[in-house]
Amino acid sequence: MSVAAAVLRLTLPDGAVREVPAGTLPSDVVATIGERLLRAAVAVTVDGAVQDLRTPLRTGGAFRVLTERDADSLAVLRHSCAHLLATAVRRLRPEAHIGFGPAIDDGFYYDFQVATPFTPDDLAAFEAEMRRIAAEKFPFVRAEVTRDEAMQRFADDPLKLERIADLPEGEIISTYTDGPFTDLCRGPHVPDTGWLKHFTLLQTAGAYWRGDSSRPMLQRIYGTAFWKKDELEQHLHRLEEARKRDHRRLGKELDLFQLHPIAPGAAFWTPRGTTLYNTLVDFVRDRQRDDFTEIKTPLLYTKTLWEQSGHWGKYKENMFLVLDNESGEHDMSLKPMNCPSHHVYYGSQKHSYRELPIRYTTFDVLHRNELSGALSGLVRVRQFAQDDCHVYLREDQIASEVRFLLDFILGHYAAFGLTATLKFATRPEQRIGSDEMWDRAETALRRALEATGLPYELKPGDGAFYGPKIDFDVTDSIGRAWQLGTIQLDYAAPERFDLSYTGEDNAPHRPVVIHRAVCGSFERFLAILIEHFAGAFPVWLAPEQVRVLPISMETEAVAQTVTKRLRDAGVRAHCDATNETLNYRIRQGELLKLPYMAVVGKREVADDTLAVRARGAGPKQEVLPVDAFIARVLDETRRRTLGPVAGSAGARDDAGGGGAVAAD
Repeated sequence: MSVAAAVLRLTLPDGAVREVPAGTLPSDVVATIGERLLRAAVAVTVDGAVQDLRTPLRTGGAFRVLTERDADSLAVLRHSCAHLLATAVRRLRPEAHIGFGPAIDDGFYYDFQVATPFTPDDLAAFEAEMRRIAAEKFPFVRAEVTRDEAMQRFADDPLKLERIADLPEGEIISTYTDGPFTDLCRGPHVPDTGWLKHFTLLQTAGAYWRGDSSRPMLQRIYGTAFWKKDELEQHLHRLEEARKRDHRRLGKELDLFQLHPIAPGAAFWTPRGTTLYNTLVDFVRDRQRDDFTEIKTPLLYTKTLWEQSGHWGKYKENMFLVLDNESGEHDMSLKPMNCPSHHVYYGSQKHSYRELPIRYTTFDVLHRNELSGALSGLVRVRQFAQDDCHVYLREDQIASEVRFLLDFILGHYAAFGLTATLKFATRPEQRIGSDEMWDRAETALRRALEATGLPYELKPGDGAFYGPKIDFDVTDSIGRAWQLGTIQLDYAAPERFDLSYTGEDNAPHRPVVIHRAVCGSFERFLAILIEHFAGAFPVWLAPEQVRVLPISMETEAVAQTVTKRLRDAGVRAHCDATNETLNYRIRQGELLKLPYMAVVGKREVADDTLAVRARGAGPKQEVLPVDAFIARVLDETRRRTLGPVAGSAGARDDAGGGGAVAAD
């Protein structure tokens, strides 16, 4: 039977079935459902795979029509906008060679090879041209061509010729044409350019051809698009908020950390930043005091350890290797993670079933050899510390331990007004251990997760190379998601390290290991917190909680005494008695986003009071006895409120809720 004669069986969402010849256009199938639906149709899915209305059907299965209301349609819109951009660039810069133009999570991009970089004026011109082309309502016309036809069609574009040469034999080669522009493309696309209304170009950046630093540098243009105008405006607002909150900018403005080329991927923490860092560590350490055992382990190991753990073969390129002067080989490494050292320590002692679970936690410094181009502020670094923990437990303890760790991790995020969603990641293609071991691990972790009743998303193939995991995606105050914490179940490490405990039967048994991280790394978590709070940290976390401001030299001595009283009580306070005007010093405190400023004038000296200005309250002041103010700050710190307590100037009590203090 020929392909043309083959019959495909399509099952609609309501259970109805359509049988059509292979090669039928999806648009023809949609037309049989209803003309109104056809007019609204963006694309379709066949067995979960998205394809546009002009791509011939080659397989049957579940058939669903995508409209603007379906989340999957947004990628189609953005891919089509990428082609719209390329069309505009070719009109205005016909000499440009065309690279790739995919949709991405928050928009799209297209790469171009040009003699001179694009300017902001170029972007404005391209966007204006895109709008003119969109108004012409050019259909996206699909054509399937032979390899020779494709080579002839793109003979003047070396980037496309290279891509065609890499296509495997037998692969269907398709092009899409919208008006004057044709590109090599698999699709899918919207029916015509008239569907593209709400888009904008954002920026340009350099990008190596095919990600290879030895290849030519291309010009990448980023843009974004949405179905609705208000969605685009909201996105642009979030981008502007993210720009204002950028931890790299705020880190400098708030005097928290420095980055220098002499130490790429590692931060210099200022005194203020060190206080912030240590406050976070102390918070984590305090929460772990009763149920976890803190240890410290070496930072440098021979390759013997990494061979035993499996990292030498699967992770070596990400490790900083160290030359052993005796062997003359780079057969030592700074540790990129804590797991193997914890296993060695556990295995150095005998353990009884009564001791389990044992939770070892550490804050040791780690090093990973990230590519220089991937480094980004505190978010992507080479030197960092994790709130790392490894739990050694019996198999029958998995469910209760996962419940305990889930509550612990979610409680940590709640303290900062962060919310989290859970994702369950299963075995990757590259892994260690038998399929039987993975079956046991995935079954055990899934059952433990489901026993909690918490919703989760499945991420097939995204597990660690040694076991399945639960990942925590945390949402900040402007709606961005960050992958942070993790719970990873590991049956492989106990085998590799020959770990055991003595059971009730007085015989040795193999424990199970759970890898747990909450912050991910302190550096990255602090970057997120800086942006989440826009640098306006809650009182308990702020590096400087109170700044005392004497009105004049006459009140300076009392202001210094008040500062000492605050410090003696445990408040992080500083006295600014510099020879500047009071208004100037107040403005400096506002720029540092200090929670409180306390003014000391003659009346305050006489009454043992302070004129307190709370962040966000503007010029309003509240006169409080010194002891009452100290009690307030200590109470906020103790309760870890996210904003000033009710009753204070400009007060907001966020103790029970989430949300960041707004930027001034």
